[in-house]
Amino acid sequence: MGRGKVQLKPIADKIRRQVTFSKRRSGLIKKARELSVLCSVEVGLVIFSAKGRLYEFCSAERKKKDVVNSMKGEGT
Repeated sequence: MGRGKVQLKPIADKIRRQVTFSKRRSGLIKKARELSVLCSVEVGLVIFSAKGRLYEFCSAERKKKDVVNSMKGEGT
């Protein structure tokens, strides 16, 4: 028997929300890296925090700059 549906709702406490964001961000980046290595695929991940800070992961370093610049609106 699997788990039931989890009801998603915003975290009210600012500190708890930031801690959860940091943990989830780290987990997403780790999974993106694993997917890239295990499946030999190029993976790009862009995350913006609530304050607008940019976090990125790109499995192909040569394309990382292009991805980040396009997300920032600077073009290539």
